[in-house]
Amino acid sequence: MKPYYLDYASTTPIDKRVLSEMIPYLKERYHNPSSMHLSAIANKKAINEAREKVARAIGATPKEILFTSGGTEAINFAIKGFALKHPNKKVIITTAIEHKATLKTVAFLETLGYQAIYLSADKEGFIDLEELNNHLNEDTLMVSIVYANNEIGTVQDVEAIIRMCHEKKIVVHLDAVQAFGQIPIDVKALDVDLMTLSSHKFYGPKGVGALYVKTGIELEPIIHGGSHENNLRAGTENLSGIIGMGKAAELVIAELASIQKHYRELQADFHARMIETFPDVKLIGAPLGEKRSFNHLSYSFTGIKGHELHYQLAKLGISVSTGSACSANEITPSHVVQAIHLEEERQPCVIRITFGKYSKLKDHPQIIRLFQKAITELKA
Repeated sequence: MKPYYLDYASTTPIDKRVLSEMIPYLKERYHNPSSMHLSAIANKKAINEAREKVARAIGATPKEILFTSGGTEAINFAIKGFALKHPNKKVIITTAIEHKATLKTVAFLETLGYQAIYLSADKEGFIDLEELNNHLNEDTLMVSIVYANNEIGTVQDVEAIIRMCHEKKIVVHLDAVQAFGQIPIDVKALDVDLMTLSSHKFYGPKGVGALYVKTGIELEPIIHGGSHENNLRAGTENLSGIIGMGKAAELVIAELASIQKHYRELQADFHARMIETFPDVKLIGAPLGEKRSFNHLSYSFTGIKGHELHYQLAKLGISVSTGSACSANEITPSHVVQAIHLEEERQPCVIRITFGKYSKLKDHPQIIRLFQKAITELKA
C-alpha cells in the first residue's frame, strides 16, 4: 500500500541537504560550543554562521536571533519573557484561534494577575481590526497574533495589525511558525517586535526553533543557568539542530518562489477535485488566494466524525490531521472550529490536508478515490 502524506503542517521530513550538513556535528564535530579549545571555538563559529542564515532569511541581524528548543518554547519566551520584564502593564491581547502554545502561555500569566483579551474571529478566521483597535490603550502590554493559522490556513493582515499597535506604542509578537517557508517575511518591513519560528515546519530538524527579538526589545530569561544565547536562554546549544535550522532557512529563501508555485498548483488541483467529488464538502477558513496558506486545505463533511474518517484514511495509507498536531488525540471540535462558529452539524468532522515540496500532483486522483472509499464505508 503506497503511503500518501498530507500532514506537512504537522511536521515536514528533513531535507537531505540539511541532514548532510548536520551529520558532522553529530559525529566528529560533537564538541561543546561553550568550551574554550579549538574544536569548540570552531563549533561556536558554526552556530554564529547558522544564526546569520536564519537572520538573513527574515531580514534580521544575527544578534536579533535567539535559538530555542522549538516554536512552543519561542512563544513562551516571547510572551512570558516580555511580560516579566515589563510588569507595570498587565493586559495581553491575543485571539481565540491561536495555537495552544500561545493560549496556555497567556492563561498561565492570568494566574499571575495579568488580564487576557481574546479577540473573536469571523467565519473565515479573520480578526476584526476595529475590535482590536478598541481594546488598545495605555494598559496594554502586548499583542500576540498567529500569522498563518495552523488549523484553518487563514493569513491575518499582520501589516495592518502591527501598524495599528505601533501607533499606540504597543509591542507585537507574531507566531510565524506556519508562515515562514510559504510567505516571504521581512521583519524590518513588517516592523514586528517579536517573532517565532520552528525548524521542523520547513524541512529542518525537530527540537530547534528561533525567536526574533527586535533590537531594543528587552526580555526576562525564562530558562536560567549559563550565559548561552547572550545571557537570555541558558543551556548547552543543540549544535546539530542549529546547524540544520540554518541550512533549512537558507534553502527556503533560495527555493521559495518554486515552492510557492508548487503549493499553489497542488492546492488548486486538489480543491477542484474535492468539490467536484463531494457535494457536501465545505472549505473551512479563507478562500484560496493570498489570504490563505498556499499548502493548506481544511474541509468539513456532514454525517461522519472526523476521528473516524482520520482512522479510515490512515488504514488506506493517507496521513491527514483532524486539527493541530498538538490536539490530534481529542475527538471534540477544536477551539478554532468552535471560535469561527462553524455550523454545529459540521463541527464533528473537520479534516486538515497540507501539502509539501515532496507532494505530487499525479497522486491526487488516487487520493480522491481513497477518500471516496473511506467516506462510503463510514456512511454505509
